[in-house]
Amino acid sequence: MAAPQQYGAQPGAIAWMQAPPPPPDCPPGLEYLAAIDQLLIKQQVELLEAFTGFETANKYKVQNSMGQQVYFAAEDSDCCSRQCCGPVRPFDMGIHDNFQREVIHLSRPLRCTSCWFPCFLQQVEVQAPRGTVIGYVKQSWSIMVPKYEICDAAENTVLRIEGPCCYCDACWEVEFNVTSADGETQVGRISKQWSGLAKELFTDADNFGITFPGDLDVKIKAVLLAAVFLIDFMYFEKGHENSDL
Repeated sequence: MAAPQQYGAQPGAIAWMQAPPPPPDCPPGLEYLAAIDQLLIKQQVELLEAFTGFETANKYKVQNSMGQQVYFAAEDSDCCSRQCCGPVRPFDMGIHDNFQREVIHLSRPLRCTSCWFPCFLQQVEVQAPRGTVIGYVKQSWSIMVPKYEICDAAENTVLRIEGPCCYCDACWEVEFNVTSADGETQVGRISKQWSGLAKELFTDADNFGITFPGDLDVKIKAVLLAAVFLIDFMYFEKGHENSDL
């Protein structure tokens, strides 16, 4: 029987992380996150988008610190939403392992991004497996800095994220601090990393790094991963400067 084809890549082209033994009560596919305290998220460059400006569905490779691929994430949205709504578009996103199983599913509804409408701020629902909610990423009301709450399935705040008061695409690195629920202790960081001059100028393909405690619940680690995608859409997609953030 042939080995399963690696998702989103040519066979044999990528070293995939081997699945460790799952911890107790671990949703299928989240065992990859059990012993990990950092991830690298690399958006794939789409040539059609780079040369024409035509917005295509985002795709990402999620890797561990050794460069092994952990997941492949693919946006599912319609062409009309991508062209008309740009970075505020609603989408679903499937996150797959090396057996092409969807192990995490994200849903972002069409909601407001303006601080003047605090009841309809951005939110991503995280399911693992699909149909079972494990948490939410919720934008918090703020005028000066971007803020988010990382919530469990019962919508209790577990962690918070706070970004810088100003940033630009040309910055070498933009950091969002991950803190405890009370905001007093920093426990991790999301960093938008410099992708190179050509990629920064001509594409919206971004690289991110995320760190978190190794003993954090795998479900909350999955929700933090979802927060990276929401932050990318809200602040680093081309056209974000035209939205009221």
